[in-house]
Amino acid sequence: MTSTGLPAPRDLRVVAVDIGSVRTGSFAWAAVDVPQDGPLPEALAGFGSDPATAVEAVADGLVGGGCAVLALEAPMAVPVPGDWALLGKGRAGEGNRPWSASAGAGALGTGLVQGAWMLAELGRVVSGLSVTTQVRRWGAGRPGAARLLLVEAFVSGAGKPVATVLGQHAADAEAAARVVAERLVGGRESDVVCAPQRAFNLLAAQALWAGLDIGDDELGLDVLVVRARPVVQ
Repeated sequence: MTSTGLPAPRDLRVVAVDIGSVRTGSFAWAAVDVPQDGPLPEALAGFGSDPATAVEAVADGLVGGGCAVLALEAPMAVPVPGDWALLGKGRAGEGNRPWSASAGAGALGTGLVQGAWMLAELGRVVSGLSVTTQVRRWGAGRPGAARLLLVEAFVSGAGKPVATVLGQHAADAEAAARVVAERLVGGRESDVVCAPQRAFNLLAAQALWAGLDIGDDELGLDVLVVRARPVVQ
């Protein structure tokens, strides 16, 4: 606490969620606090295995006017081409793991439900929460800037980390949290894009469904997708 009795300023909080069945224990989240300067800490700021505690972790990062990032590990923007023959075609950068394949499509459906629930809960516990899927519209201390950034994490193939003592899903969530934090500090290019096709932004759709403050135009804008790499043990 500060001398004023208010919470001390928190480092930027990044919470990544490995989307999966809650019932079977396939859901996990991990949080990393990004310092204003210096390397990322080795220790996690938190981790868990249910959506309610994931919401608490994000809300904690927003205390005192702070800003945070919520990354969902599921396809969160899909291309809608003008040519019907291209419907279902993978996004640029996905390689041999397109969003429309069985694994990606399953994660997409589960992610829509779980993401919508978490965003609705965040809106309930954080009054007047403004969100965005566009990095340039996000940040603390700038008039009109959104406080919560929504992004997609991509954890598969070469980016699949070795399972930790907490299991594969926990390892995936940690890998996602760390690579998203590093990307926002070191560079903000997306590893996967819908362009040149028009994007259907599912993160923006969830935020609108949850009643959060987000620009209507974001429904048609690409999201930041960050591909994870293995966590070095």
